Amino acid sequence: MLHVSEILLQHKEITTFAELIEVVQQRAKTEMFFRIDLKPPFPDTPMNWELVLEAAFSGVIKDD
Repeated sequence: MLHVSEILLQHKEITTFAELIEVVQQRAKTEMFFRIDLKPPFPDTPMNWELVLEAAFSGVIKDD
């Protein structure tokens, strides 16, 4: 299971919500489940951040 906190601990180079989305999309290729266990601490984190992260993990948001 992939946790947001795990991503943030493993990828300290992430400084924006957009970068977090990219990592979530990559990790979704090898993970089955996703747990949103904390709010990302970035200034560009949108109000609907939970929906955006779920969409990125489930493939609704595609990387171009």
